[in-house]
Amino acid sequence: MAKKWDIMITGCGGQGILLASEIIAEAAMLEGYDIKKADVHGMAQRGGSVISTVRIADKVYSPLIKYGDADILLAFELLEGYRVSKYVRDDGVFIVNTQRINPMPVASGREKYPEGLEDKIKCNAGRVVFLNALDIAKELGNFRAVNVVMIGVLSRLMDLKLDSWKKAIERLVPAKHLELNMKAFEKGREVVG
Repeated sequence: MAKKWDIMITGCGGQGILLASEIIAEAAMLEGYDIKKADVHGMAQRGGSVISTVRIADKVYSPLIKYGDADILLAFELLEGYRVSKYVRDDGVFIVNTQRINPMPVASGREKYPEGLEDKIKCNAGRVVFLNALDIAKELGNFRAVNVVMIGVLSRLMDLKLDSWKKAIERLVPAKHLELNMKAFEKGREVVG
């Protein structure tokens, strides 16, 4: 094997970040990798910040990722992605959903949503993939499929078998939502050729 991936996932509560981290971990475990995972989801129920880390290698000793060590940063929301951008390596990959979810100070009118985040994010990684995963999910009929669209993009950038990704989704997504999520996964894969 001799591969490793340190992946950080961030966004807002309700975007499916924890399920996404479970799918990533499951796909890697199906291929025999050791996994360590950690989640920080303080005010997630109220739309607050959520961060999940997934470390994958032959042997992993800690789920924590230091500043500048993430190989891949998966941001489900633009501002949340910028907020943790210091974690991605200089030659790392940053996958960013351009969706904007107003934090409480912006929603209350006390602050304005920061402008120019895309340009700032471009300076923080070797490769940046921007996409509107929310629009893709809506086109499929359910805005909640954003997380699996993002997983589809990620799957093109990791050296795991397509079958492992699909099995992980089958195991973790409820049967009544499986068809939609498989379509979301395929749409995400189309974003990166």
